[in-house]
Amino acid sequence: MAAPTKKRATYQDVLDAPEHLVAEILNGELHVSPRPGARHARATTILTSELVGPFDRGRGGPGGWFILIEPEIHHEDDIVVPDMAGWRRERIPALPDASYFSLAPDWVCEALSPSTEKFDRAEKLPFYASLGVQHLWLVDARYPTLEVMRLHQGKWLLLGVHCDDQRVRVEPFEAIELDLALLWEGVPPLPTKASEGALEYGGY
Repeated sequence: MAAPTKKRATYQDVLDAPEHLVAEILNGELHVSPRPGARHARATTILTSELVGPFDRGRGGPGGWFILIEPEIHHEDDIVVPDMAGWRRERIPALPDASYFSLAPDWVCEALSPSTEKFDRAEKLPFYASLGVQHLWLVDARYPTLEVMRLHQGKWLLLGVHCDDQRVRVEPFEAIELDLALLWEGVPPLPTKASEGALEYGGY
């Protein structure tokens, strides 16, 4: 006897998800994740504040972007919610009058956590590549790192891994110098992976 076909998740499943969870759909499967903890939230909040002024508002930088926290992006039946995303204004002169975007962003940033890292890396990164997103950052406040990637022939090309208190210029926002120490300030890092002897993630 054939196994019953699993019902594909729909947008209604996203709407019905508890408010304290982030709901996404990829390949017909519903994924729910807890809201970010302190490390995650601190890093994304500070990173947003560093980028919005010069790139969204054009204060001390070139402007030309819309940068948003947790926008909902729809593509056919798939729905994802990156921690941060940015659109060049030359592609989207005004924000849509809707609760979600159907136009793929030019840049996305995911803040990694124990509950989301596998999903982010294994499923969301290929999805962003399929949409043609050109730039992707991964921020990990547990082991303070910033991974910077660019889409190249449909694959993610790792441009660099930056960490701790480095001051860096990274695309697509290389017009300013980013002080990574600000992202981790006030939130002590977890023990290094080397000192643990094995890859075991703690809490946020």
